Amino acid sequence: MLEGLSVVDGPPALEDYLRLRAESGLSPKTREQAEAGAHGAWAACHVVDVESGETVGMGRVLGDGGWYFHVVDMAVLPAYQRRGIGAAVLQTLLDRIAEQAPPNPYVTLMADVPGRPLYARFGFVETAPGTVGMVLRQS
Repeated sequence: MLEGLSVVDGPPALEDYLRLRAESGLSPKTREQAEAGAHGAWAACHVVDVESGETVGMGRVLGDGGWYFHVVDMAVLPAYQRRGIGAAVLQTLLDRIAEQAPPNPYVTLMADVPGRPLYARFGFVETAPGTVGMVLRQS
C-alpha cells in the first residue's frame, strides 16, 4: 500500500511527535505536554520511512472506549504529503474503532483547511450550523 513506508501501532517517539507537529504546521507543544499527551490516547499509530528510519506521519484517537472517539494529531511531514500517508493513518485509526468499539461510535475531529478533503473522503461532514466546534482560549 505505502511503498517503502510502514504503519506502526502506537505513538511515535517523543522527539518525533514534537517534530511532526511543528514541521507539519500543527501548533507546537512543549515537552511536558507531549509527554503527557502522546501516550494518553485510546489508539495511536505512526508511519516510518523504512529506508531512513524517519517517522514521517502520525495520528491518535482520544476516547472513552464506549461511544466517543476524537481523532487528533493527524500530521504528515511536508516532503511526504500527497502520498497516501494521511489516508493510511486515518484508515488504521478508524479500523481500530470499528474493531474494538461498541456499535455506533461517535467519531469526531477538528478539521483544519488542508485536511478537510481527506476527512471528507472518509465520510466526515461538517456539523455547522447545528453544532460547531468551540475552544476555551487560555491566555
